[in-house]
Amino acid sequence: MADEIRETREVQTTDEQVGGTNVQRQTVSAESSAPGSVVAQRVVWYIVGFIVALLALRLILQLLGANQGNAFVDFVYGISGIFAAPFFGMFSYTPTYGVSYFEVSTLVAILIYSLIGWGIAKLFTLNSTHTV
Repeated sequence: MADEIRETREVQTTDEQVGGTNVQRQTVSAESSAPGSVVAQRVVWYIVGFIVALLALRLILQLLGANQGNAFVDFVYGISGIFAAPFFGMFSYTPTYGVSYFEVSTLVAILIYSLIGWGIAKLFTLNSTHTV
């Protein structure tokens, strides 16, 4: 079947004479490969995991009231803002950087991106005869 993980094992046996003793050595080599659907799922989950981790870091920094004047904090807010922007304005409050607050729109973004990632990853296994 195309969905199965393929594994190949090869055992090589060699006989050698070391001094007055016969020595038998075995070399085992294994090779396995995952089907394309599994690789595609892993890529999707890696990308979604990166986005969710970035948004979670944003949420933590906002809860702690991190100073946007700091280069790292500004970098995180700038990059994660791209992914959080579609969810801004869902709730009636204006974020103030440097003040501790809970940004619900970022939490909603984390949930939505996780659901979208799950849906895309599941699309790769629609033809699968078993769960991967």
